[in-house]
Parts: sequence; structure tokens; C-alpha cells
Amino acid sequence: MKVLQINKYFYRKGGAETVFFNTIHVLEQHGNEVIPFSLKSEKNLPSSYANYFVDYPELSESGFFTKIKNISSFIYNKKAARQLDLLIKKDKPDIAHIHLMFNSLSVSILPVLKKHNIPVVMSLHDHRLICPAYAFIDGKGNLCDRCLKDGRYWHCLTNKCSKGNFFNSLMLMLDSYFRRYFIAPMEYVDKFIFVGQYARNKHINVDPGFKDKSVVLNNFTTIKGESTSDKENYLLYFGRISEEKGIPVLMEAMKHLPHVKLKIIGKGPLLDQLKKESIPNIEFLGFKSGKELHSYVKKAKFIVVPSVCFENNTMVIPEAYTLGTPAIASRIGGIPEFVEEGKNGYLFEPRSVQQLKEAIEKALRLSDGEYKEMCKNARSFADAHFTEDIYYEKLMALYKEVIDNKKNGK
Repeated sequence: MKVLQINKYFYRKGGAETVFFNTIHVLEQHGNEVIPFSLKSEKNLPSSYANYFVDYPELSESGFFTKIKNISSFIYNKKAARQLDLLIKKDKPDIAHIHLMFNSLSVSILPVLKKHNIPVVMSLHDHRLICPAYAFIDGKGNLCDRCLKDGRYWHCLTNKCSKGNFFNSLMLMLDSYFRRYFIAPMEYVDKFIFVGQYARNKHINVDPGFKDKSVVLNNFTTIKGESTSDKENYLLYFGRISEEKGIPVLMEAMKHLPHVKLKIIGKGPLLDQLKKESIPNIEFLGFKSGKELHSYVKKAKFIVVPSVCFENNTMVIPEAYTLGTPAIASRIGGIPEFVEEGKNGYLFEPRSVQQLKEAIEKALRLSDGEYKEMCKNARSFADAHFTEDIYYEKLMALYKEVIDNKKNGK
């Protein structure tokens, strides 16, 4: 099968890219031909399809005048539509699988796919279809569902939901209104893939149309490493170091647990600020990946996931469980679907320093036998939900269903 895999980035930037590249890997491992379509970037991995990639700036790293210049293409990127049209004419894919397309490739690619009668599935890695700023967090860092309640996207602008930035929030608002009135993904995508039931239910509550046009397919991990009983005495956070991930809450809790060590792996906008606090029992290790990262995850007593935003199926939990490391995590979004209290981890209320502190203390009071059983349960959960074989079988069944329906005019 020829599968067109579409994503904004062609390098490992975040969780969505991890899923994007993992999906490419598993498809190719089973003999399918993968055709990638992304933006051009000096950070990109090599690809024989790079000439078809779209030349477009990373607006989050661009100045004001570059953003002004690219407002129209931010919403409708004509160049992306042209490049995709050329690529489809040359390679004639059987199906298209979209990951991230907003703020770059844009919805301009959807009419192109429809013109060529290409079946389309789309993985929803965030809540962008129902929240302009995609995370249900306003410009002050508070949980926000104003647009969800009344469908008035101007809340994104008045609350400066894009990290307190007026102009960025304006662009996101305009993009949301354009999609609603001109190119609504619901009319072009044959099936949406949600990584958890929580996110699916949230979208169905906004638009019942998602009920018949969506499936739940958990993220998976390609990690082959074995779990270990050779644990070291530290907790681990790994991922983006930013406000919505709850790092300040975690660090505040650690101030009350001076006997507990925390290692933090990753990079992000809060990194320099948080390092300056110089909390003795917290160690910042910078960005790690591959086997080096997996070694830290495998040896940690617990990973901590202190998110204050509505996470879907964050990749850190599948990766940790696969390596036999249980989790201490916020009771928010889709996280509770994967953390069974007292069995493979512990939950606490988001933003609650006291509850996080108590959860950590409870976790570290486990006897050796109880702890080993929890590690075993984490690994068993991963084997039942996050393996390549399970993901591939369900993904191919979905692809075939969508292709057959398109052929039969459904």
C-alpha cells in the first residue's frame, strides 16, 4: 500500500512527530511504501521526497513583519496545495494520513486530496479543531473552555490564548473562523483518529458528527528495551519544559521533599528560568534521546507527569510503561485512562502541590514487593495497549475500511 504521511515537521520536535515517525517506521517494516509530505527545514531528516516539501517559515520563531507577510498562507497555503498536487500526480498514493497541518501546510491541502479522490484519515494530537489555541489554556495559564461553550473564537483574541501574544492569538482566531466557514475538516476527512476516549468524547460533545467519523487508537512505542529491577533512587520528568506541562507545580512540591531526588530531561521556554532557582534536589540534564533517554527512564523509580493542560495520550507514559517504570500523574484529560491508581501508578489533582507531594510520598513508601508488582503492572499495561503489532493491525484495518468506503461511494 502507498501511504501519504503528512506532518508539518520532518524532524523529531515533539510527541506528534514521535507518532508520525513511529507510524512511518511500522508501515515500512511491513512492506508498505511511505510518501512523506512536510515543510522544508535545515533540521529535517533526509528524504528522497524533500523537493516536494513546502518552503515556509517557522512563524513561532519569526519576527513581526514575517508573520504579517504570511498571514494569508498561515490560513490557506497555496504553495502547499501546489506541491501536494504535484506529489500526488507523480506517486498516486492509496491513502493520506494527516498528523499536523495547521499554522503551515494549512487546510489548503484538503481540497487537493478531495480532487484526487484520495481517502483521508487524520490523527488528532491536540484539540485544535475545537480550541483555536489547541490546549484549552488562556493567556494567563488558566484552563479555558469559552470557545468550546459558545463557539465564539474571538475569545482566543480577547484572552490572548496563544501564550499571551495578541498577534499570534489573532492569527489562530482567523484560522478557526476560516475553517468553520470555508474549509471544514469534517467535510474532507473520512476518519479521525483519537489517541484516547477522553479526547474523542470531548470532540463529540462539540460536534456529534465525530461519533461516526472517528476511532480510538492509542499511541505506541518502538522501544525494544527490557524493563529492569536495577532501579536508582530518583524521580524523572522528561518532555517539554513549559507552563502547561506543570513543571512549576512539580518543582514547588520538590521543595517540600528535600530527601527526594528529581531529574529533569528536556528543553523548553521555562528551562533557563527554572534552572536559576537552584533547588538542591533537582538536576537538569538537558535534552536526551534514544538509548540514553531510555536508560534514565528505565532506572527511574517513577516518572512524573504533572500536566495542567488537557493531555491526550502523552507519549511519556507509553514509553515509561514499556520500560517498566510506573507513573505519578495529573488527573486531567486522557491521562486517567492509562494510570490505574495504586496498580501502575498514582494520580493527583492538577496544580495541587500538596496532592502531588502526598502522591510522591505514598509511592516511595511501597515495599520492595509492592513496588516490583507495580513495575510489572506498568509493563503488562504497555504490552496490552502500546505495542507496534496492535497499532499496525488496527491502523491497517482502518486504512482498508476507509479505502473500501471511498471506492463504494460511502
